[in-house]
Amino acid sequence: MTKSKKTFVLDTNVILHDFNAIYHFEENNIVLPIVVLEELDKFKKGNDTINFHARQFMRELDKISKNRAFKGGLPLGENKGRLFIDIAQKFSPELENSFTEKIPDHKILSVADNLSRDKNNGIVILVSQDINLRMKAKALGIESQDYKTGKVVNVENLHKEIQSFDNFDIKLINKLYKEHKIDIGDCKFDQKPLANDYFILKNGKSTVLAHYNPFTRTIDKIEKKRTYGIKPRNAEQTFALNALLDNNIKLLTITGKAGTGKTLLALAAALQQRREFQQILLARPIVALANRDLGFLPGSATEKITPYMQPLFDNLTVIKHAVGFNSKDSTKIEDMLKAEKLLITPLAYIRGRSLSNVFFIVDEAQNLTPHEIKTIITRAGEGTKMIFTGDIQQIDSPYLDIKSNGLSYLTDKLKGQSIFAHIKLVSGERSKLAELASNLL
Repeated sequence: MTKSKKTFVLDTNVILHDFNAIYHFEENNIVLPIVVLEELDKFKKGNDTINFHARQFMRELDKISKNRAFKGGLPLGENKGRLFIDIAQKFSPELENSFTEKIPDHKILSVADNLSRDKNNGIVILVSQDINLRMKAKALGIESQDYKTGKVVNVENLHKEIQSFDNFDIKLINKLYKEHKIDIGDCKFDQKPLANDYFILKNGKSTVLAHYNPFTRTIDKIEKKRTYGIKPRNAEQTFALNALLDNNIKLLTITGKAGTGKTLLALAAALQQRREFQQILLARPIVALANRDLGFLPGSATEKITPYMQPLFDNLTVIKHAVGFNSKDSTKIEDMLKAEKLLITPLAYIRGRSLSNVFFIVDEAQNLTPHEIKTIITRAGEGTKMIFTGDIQQIDSPYLDIKSNGLSYLTDKLKGQSIFAHIKLVSGERSKLAELASNLL
């Protein structure tokens, strides 16, 4: 290995997150501990994204090797480094004393440790999405870092709250009240709003909720609207319902902590527009308990997934209560469920489908990878509207974090597009008790 180049040792979770990871380190060399291949072998069966990535990576290795041995490393392509498979299992005395168990993580550490002791390898860096493994490496004096490709850099700015402008031109506010829209050219913003930005314009006691329409290039006044029995309780919910009911917005992300009304608003808006779509799909990914497959749970397939889908049915119950359990609207909901015009299902059950003229709500989208998000959106046919809801502070997948999850990735990549909007809900509206717990516990 050349001195001027760095040597990156990859953890298994990097490959499971991105099967093309080995190509994202420029001209530097890549080392895969043999235990990583052993771990990938355990993940090759299954229908989740990590299983797909495991299989794809093994195919990529096969393509790279072309029946050649990895001894001495194999080239990864023009302006890329070489790929090495390290089969050494030797623990240094320091590692032997620190870690009595030779688990996969410690075997990966031992590879990085041994490589770093050889100055010919240049700077050796362990790359892992496991914070604890990175801390162990640093404790041993081994340089380590997170896998950064595809991660959102300024995630704090991405999920910021709705902008509020004080001392906005009172004449323009009055014009908005009278004509419901003003030309963007008449407004003096420090920065021109992005497509489908929402904001609060104030001057003294005068306040107006507004939206930048990229198609008409106007600032439009937003009105509070009751939607299928649900009335918005704050400005952010008003903005969310506006975006959900806007036919020009085909893709929408709604983030916020538990109890802010993300899924409830999306479902109410879908029911309000039921005549405009052939089907309403409400889905969520299933993240198995303690990373165990659902097969260990008792009961039939339906019984296994029911606990995961129950929160979605709970939102439906809230809407039935709002419209009246004996009302025509409530009866219509039951009819739609029976006819599968309204379908609540695990996300895995709709993979492979072509989704045309569908109002599609994906709940708990923070547990999806960027690849999964892309796969879902590319299934959208004509007339389909997609909504992704979630809380980026509540990620259940061990392979994702606030910067690498699909919901953050989607919002970052599509901000400013004319058919995309993003809303962050702030205030918990479930109950005072739930809001107190969310803020203080």
